[in-house]
Amino acid sequence: MNKENKTKHHQDMHHDHDHEHMNHGEHNRDHHDHSGHDGHGHDGHSAHMMADFKQRFWVVLVLSIPLAIIAPMLMHLLGYHIDFPGQGLLEFGLATIVFFYGGKPFLSHAWHELKSGVPGMMMLISLAIVAAYVYSVLTTFFISGMNYYFELASLILIMLAGHYIEMKAQMSAGNAVESLAKLLPSDAEVIHEDGSTSEVKVDQLKKGDRIFIRPGAKIPIDATVYEGHSEVDESMLTGESVPVLKEADAQIVGGAINGDGILKAIVSKTGTDTYLAQIINLVTDAQAQKSKAQSIADVWAKYLFYIALVVGIIAFVAWTAIDGYLMGLQFMVATFVIACPHALGLAVPLVNAESTSLAAESGLFIQNRIAFEDAHKIDKIVFDKTGTLTQGEFGVDEITVMDGKFNETSLLQIVYAIESQSEHPIARGIVKEAESRKIEKLQVADYHNLTGKGLEGTVDGKNIQILSPKATRQAGYTFDEEAFKASASKGRTVVFVIYDQVLVGAIAVSDIVREEAKQVVAQLQNKGIQVLMLTGDNQQVADSVGQALHLDGVFAEVLSDEKASKIKALQADGGRVAMVGDGVNDAPALAQADLGIAIGAGTDVARETGDIILVDSNIHDVLNILNLSKATKQKINQNLMWGAGYNVVAIPLAAGVFAGLGIVLGPALSAIIMSLSTVVCAVNARMLRRAYKKLQAN
Repeated sequence: MNKENKTKHHQDMHHDHDHEHMNHGEHNRDHHDHSGHDGHGHDGHSAHMMADFKQRFWVVLVLSIPLAIIAPMLMHLLGYHIDFPGQGLLEFGLATIVFFYGGKPFLSHAWHELKSGVPGMMMLISLAIVAAYVYSVLTTFFISGMNYYFELASLILIMLAGHYIEMKAQMSAGNAVESLAKLLPSDAEVIHEDGSTSEVKVDQLKKGDRIFIRPGAKIPIDATVYEGHSEVDESMLTGESVPVLKEADAQIVGGAINGDGILKAIVSKTGTDTYLAQIINLVTDAQAQKSKAQSIADVWAKYLFYIALVVGIIAFVAWTAIDGYLMGLQFMVATFVIACPHALGLAVPLVNAESTSLAAESGLFIQNRIAFEDAHKIDKIVFDKTGTLTQGEFGVDEITVMDGKFNETSLLQIVYAIESQSEHPIARGIVKEAESRKIEKLQVADYHNLTGKGLEGTVDGKNIQILSPKATRQAGYTFDEEAFKASASKGRTVVFVIYDQVLVGAIAVSDIVREEAKQVVAQLQNKGIQVLMLTGDNQQVADSVGQALHLDGVFAEVLSDEKASKIKALQADGGRVAMVGDGVNDAPALAQADLGIAIGAGTDVARETGDIILVDSNIHDVLNILNLSKATKQKINQNLMWGAGYNVVAIPLAAGVFAGLGIVLGPALSAIIMSLSTVVCAVNARMLRRAYKKLQAN
């Protein structure tokens, strides 16, 4: 995918969703939606269609018993004879019910395929059962010969059973959305003004409602805790295996499970704004996207119909000439039935559904399936420093006063006023220090962010700027460069304070390198991937982190709007580049990269830009992405090889090419083999979990 298209994908994703989903629906109808279900995200409808197939199966089975008893073929094989007036009409009547009632799902979906201009497996099956039925009717009323009614009933019976089993396998492979939806309880306990509680339906909750959450209960909706404390299990939602302590002012999400404590909380989000609703939307979008492999499989499946049609007609003509109409019909029907565009059409969607489900369980959300599919090909990974390779929790190490008007406290007070307006990790560290000293917060006016340089605002009528070293130099201010270098060499980040156009001080803060970062960097390098770091910090701080982690390279003092050009330069050097950073602030760089990974999205995943969104800031998830991508690709290739290989072998067998060697597949056996071929794809897709875990263990 070129960069312009990829950027447009990020910008237009939500606008284009309906279009993408429509296409996916068409694919399902063409290649695997013979059951009438419109995709893996519509499990309720799929369950209804499964019940319909099951009912049709039992009706056809009952009707097939008398057909079997009076079938000419069985009488000949078992050596008994039944003959009574109207026998042919009885067979015709029973077979007609079987044909129209049992065959309806196949005939109706064949009609959809014909109208869409993309004939597939339903058309082949319908041609087979129509040929068998029409030939049998002709033998009953117009021409002499053995009818095919029992074979027709057997064929439809096996097809109904096979498709029921196959639909069940499909649902188990693509039930991510259904599983997520089941996480929410149906009821919530609301706290009234007088302190009493009562149960209401979750969909009746409004923002601002107070809810009571008992020990062990599922949290019904996103809310903010105002009383109580408890450890909450969020593993089903974020992949975080360790329960998270929740107390006053903490955010809790619907679907998580409360621990041993009692929590009282105020509803903060409802409807589509909730974390779980955002996840379901992301998973549905991911399942609706076609990957490159799927597009290729669709083309193969389309041509396979015509190949099977031609081979079936040739088999009919050849075997009719050799051994009569009945033998010609048998081989043609067997060829139509055994050909399985379905195995090809399902090869990729089933694996994609399973990988989406696995990713969601781990707190990884795929927004761009094509980028995810190629993730295992990445040669270089560029990490933004703060909050990824480092903890992102800064602490104040040193306050330097450069003007006699100030002391440490008064200098920190004006910086506190400005930094309290920002959510940057450095700002949070300074705010934390000021609050620990119980410093009064001053009012700020005209606050704004100086992109890539620092912050600016007005306090008590005086202009105050908090600038990076580079921006301070560019503004014409001078400071003790040796002292600055000494501080930076210790891994500290220094910000300078400009008060009313005068440089009055500096504050040094430091971030801590994550312990797990060393392990992840080493594992990535063992895979042959170059690991690089990109940061707005000065060169000394960048080098300090780079040396601690044994990185392959660092880019320092890079402004936010320069990050994308750095990624582009790395791509120009050759290879595929991944960028790991903040899904909001690093959006251009994430869009430019071949794989953009937005890390630390928290519970507001919908606002993130990135091919893949990580809920947590755990960089182990980057390894998980590469491993899941590799395992997914392996399973897709296996399914495609099976789908293609099966048809290459099965079609000639069914056409009677090897009849001279005694290998003959009748229509009923062909139907069984065809049904099993798709089940193999579904089972192999389910084994993705095992393959993924195996890669994680290595």
